[in-house]
Amino acid sequence: MMKRKFQYLLGLLAVLAGVASAQPVSFGLFGDTPYSHWEREHLPELISEMDRENLAFVVHDGDIKNGGSVCSDEVLRDILGVFQASKTPLVYVPGDNEWTDCHRKSNGGYDPLERLAKLRELFFGGETTLGQRTLALERQSRDPAFASYRENVRWEAGGALFVGLNLPGSENNYHGTTFKGGPVPEFVARSAANRVWLAQAFAQARAKKLAGILIVIQADPEFENANVGHPQPGYREFLTQLQQETQAFAGRVVLVHGDTHLQQINQPMRDPVSQQVVGNFTRVETFGYPFFGWVKATVDVTDPQVFRFSPRPWRTSAP
Repeated sequence: MMKRKFQYLLGLLAVLAGVASAQPVSFGLFGDTPYSHWEREHLPELISEMDRENLAFVVHDGDIKNGGSVCSDEVLRDILGVFQASKTPLVYVPGDNEWTDCHRKSNGGYDPLERLAKLRELFFGGETTLGQRTLALERQSRDPAFASYRENVRWEAGGALFVGLNLPGSENNYHGTTFKGGPVPEFVARSAANRVWLAQAFAQARAKKLAGILIVIQADPEFENANVGHPQPGYREFLTQLQQETQAFAGRVVLVHGDTHLQQINQPMRDPVSQQVVGNFTRVETFGYPFFGWVKATVDVTDPQVFRFSPRPWRTSAP
């Protein structure tokens, strides 16, 4: 045990030495909005507040509409316009409300795969972020083996690696448009792409001796169920890979998600054998309806925690 701790400390010191010249970088995190007319009306103001903070970038972690509203092109284009008006580079990770759940009658009875294709066309067509000022992104679609997965992205900032994955709620589309019978082919193919993208991200961070990795998904992968031996099938493989990669990484790992609308910052990952908390892992969940706000974050490699987070509640949404 002492030898393992010593090796971990040596690895951490190497990481910090390798990125000591990186300057602190602040960024914003938000998601699960807009869910109501009130939120849509005030979303530009929320983004303007983030613009005034001189952030390097902001990330929306999915659900750009509520789960009972229409998934029309008009709705998608409307939110795209809001995102493009951001003065800060904006990264968007898709959520279940805008594709996996669009088969619902209240959503217009769309084919979820057709909606995902439309999201890729509208939001992920270029090689940069959204917004008036942009940052270059590396997309998984550069790999011919995963040419469809334009929404899976990564970029570096402040001595850390940032990763976006298409891993939405509604059990990660494990069952498709039914309540049983999974895994459906779409889930199987996308999960394979996600596994490769995540493994490559950790390998890149190790090779470059980066101080941390921040991963953004939409779904709450339900750590609590996994910790008692009952992981949801749609998240089982992801959680296993994330735990193994995190424990083999010398730096800090953060998972950002939305989905359950409970803004929280904690350490829910446990070692599957010892059941001890995995100390270099943090979960950050963003605000969601009926609460409206964002989380200001900073990556600073001179800070032993590497990442710091400050919730910024804007105000409670109107009914």
